[in-house]
Amino acid sequence: MFKLQKGYSEYVTKTFRLPKEFIEQLDKIAFENNLSLNQLVIQCLQYAIENLDDESK
Repeated sequence: MFKLQKGYSEYVTKTFRLPKEFIEQLDKIAFENNLSLNQLVIQCLQYAIENLDDESK
């Protein structure tokens, strides 16, 4: 199960273009869980990477 958490120690700045609908959904989830949008996106990406099919890795 995907559980939200806070805090990472080191960051690198990158720019990504995301569909407007994703941003609206992510903004809502971040607000409801008292997280920054950045922290939520990091956790979503981490979850996706950890749950890739073995053939995709």
